[in-house]
Amino acid sequence: MLNRIQGAHMIRTGLCAATLAAGAFLSLSAQAGECPADKVSPGVRTQGEMQPKGVTDTVLASIDLSKEKVNLADRQLRTRKLVVQPGGIVPWHSHEDRPALIYVVSGTIEEYASNCSVPIVHKAGEVSVEKSGVQHWWKNTGKTPVVLLSSDVFHDMPKADPHMM
Repeated sequence: MLNRIQGAHMIRTGLCAATLAAGAFLSLSAQAGECPADKVSPGVRTQGEMQPKGVTDTVLASIDLSKEKVNLADRQLRTRKLVVQPGGIVPWHSHEDRPALIYVVSGTIEEYASNCSVPIVHKAGEVSVEKSGVQHWWKNTGKTPVVLLSSDVFHDMPKADPHMM
């Protein structure tokens, strides 16, 4: 018989797996907005907004990947819920060492990427694939909150901020 802790762990594991599977499925059917081909230019942005503003970041669940069969030391698979208020900012960050899938639950948000000279618009129902080479920041330019679900492979370093955007 499972004890309560084992049962909770199994539920968290299942939720993370389901989130990733849903993200993978949705990425096949509803790809997020992309930079127009004629606006792609490496290094067009080297920095953006540096401080979060009007955004809450809640870690919903995480798995220590060093204890799983994949055995990825100092890595966690985590899922977070971000709520970005009107005018809110997810600050400049990189995905060089932290691949992620971002599902837009509700609202519309703009991404300012290092390789795109115009804002990239992401709408509800879309998935943004974030991987090596991506540096960017996001802003809610609308009048309603934007809700995002983020699943990433997080580098769990000592003193790392679990809310690293």
